[in-house]
Amino acid sequence: MGDRENGGLSIKRRGLMLVLSSPSGAGKTSISREVLGQEDNLSLSISATTRPRRPGEVDGEHYRFMDKTRFDIMVNQQELLEYAKVFEHYYGTPRAPVEDALESGRDVLFDLDWQGTQQLDERAREDLVSVFILPPSTAELERRLHTRAQDSADVIAGRMAKAADEMTHWSEYTYVVVNENFEDSVAEVRAILKAERLKRARQEGLSDFVRLLRQGQ
Repeated sequence: MGDRENGGLSIKRRGLMLVLSSPSGAGKTSISREVLGQEDNLSLSISATTRPRRPGEVDGEHYRFMDKTRFDIMVNQQELLEYAKVFEHYYGTPRAPVEDALESGRDVLFDLDWQGTQQLDERAREDLVSVFILPPSTAELERRLHTRAQDSADVIAGRMAKAADEMTHWSEYTYVVVNENFEDSVAEVRAILKAERLKRARQEGLSDFVRLLRQGQ
């Protein structure tokens, strides 16, 4: 979205943080990729992690890889917007690149669970736009997990049990999208993004812009 100018004054929009969360198999990752591909002014947040880099992964593109000491320093200096321990490794969102993007009017997409979203809500509520993705039914969620053919029956059963808990957090999100049809869900997320970009509070310089309009400029 470009700036609008009037008599040398311009309306500049602060960027926003778009968070998508869902239980495993509900379609969050697929929707995220498609929205990223269709939105020019949206980039994916790159997480920091202490886990070893896997073959083919590029530092700064897939993750920001670092040792535990550096990660701890970032935590202590409040340089992370959110962080969590997953199995034996830590993951977190560096604050600086997100702030740089928001201040320049660019939007940032986050693929987070409800715990990470809660931390963002505590630290950057005014910039946060949260969307929870729900499956159309429990049976459809289980079918999608089986269709992926990535996990054993025991792992799928565990994911289904975890999904039941994750879905209890739907009411903590500003928006809820039921992913019955993929294309419709992508369109709904993009509609949310468009509306949030137009919020009055995100348009800096708007009052002066209107003042000049009233003066006939």
